[in-house]
Amino acid sequence: MTHLDVEVPAALNGQRVDRALSMLTGVSRRVAAEAVDAGRVAVDGRVVQARSTALRTGQRLGALLPEEQAPVPRPDADVRFSVVYADEDLVVVDKPAGLVVHHGAGHRGGTLVDGLLARFPDLAGLSDAGVGDRQRPGIVHRLDKGTSGLLVVARSPAAFASLSTQLRDHVADRRYLALLSGTLDSDHGEIDAPIGRSVRRPDRMTVRAGGRLARTRYDVRARFEHPVPLSLVEATLETGRTHQVRVHFSAIGHPVIGDDRYGGSAARPAAVVSRLGGPRLFLHAWRLSVEYPEGERRVWEAPLSPELSDVLAWLEDGGAPSGGA
Repeated sequence: MTHLDVEVPAALNGQRVDRALSMLTGVSRRVAAEAVDAGRVAVDGRVVQARSTALRTGQRLGALLPEEQAPVPRPDADVRFSVVYADEDLVVVDKPAGLVVHHGAGHRGGTLVDGLLARFPDLAGLSDAGVGDRQRPGIVHRLDKGTSGLLVVARSPAAFASLSTQLRDHVADRRYLALLSGTLDSDHGEIDAPIGRSVRRPDRMTVRAGGRLARTRYDVRARFEHPVPLSLVEATLETGRTHQVRVHFSAIGHPVIGDDRYGGSAARPAAVVSRLGGPRLFLHAWRLSVEYPEGERRVWEAPLSPELSDVLAWLEDGGAPSGGA
């Protein structure tokens, strides 16, 4: 059992107690609700009687929660993604937007890991060899659900160790294409700002003192003025923090288009969102480079998906309304 004892932050004011527990701890809503039903949740020292109890800022929330065991990933051939390269040591995939990389709170199947196990069953043996996590076989880095593009997966213990070291020491090179709100004045720049979990919004990351070192370099590839000011940038990660690209560009006032979590209304210009055809983060991991043991560097590139390419072509053509001149 895990004991929780926290002051309710302003971000959770008015939230149902079962939802707040899930957000604060990462357990599923089901587990949080069962804890309420079992009388293992208290607010200001009084046992909560209903899951729908609304919390207020400053209250003391206590709970005794079980260690939730996520189900072991199972091969799922229905998971769709492209394999860009594969050998006995690693796999490089082009992940589509909307696909979650591995199991976690709210995601118990249909992930990239499930799809990888269907195509590469040997991945399941890594944890038996004492390598990595049984829930995330071969996974050495992630892409957000809404981000598309290249991701490398280890197939052997040696590759897992090598790739993990390369990512830690910034030897692996990862580059993204992102469409940002507004016009960046400089053609090149670097954002060097620590990232940590938000105190006010515990379900989000933010730039803050005491956060972990985070550094993003960028080069502006194009600027557009119509239908609204926008900038297309190539971003290179010097570090690999959760939501790093999204948090950094939001922090300098140029959020990634389509980013509902960090961008606010600036990230949702109506004409562009309409052109995207629905909720879609304009963030794509287009280039990936790693070193092989013999010192050879391998480079892979993935073109933008059709919906993103269509938006760029439209912007390059002036961003005119459909049917307009």
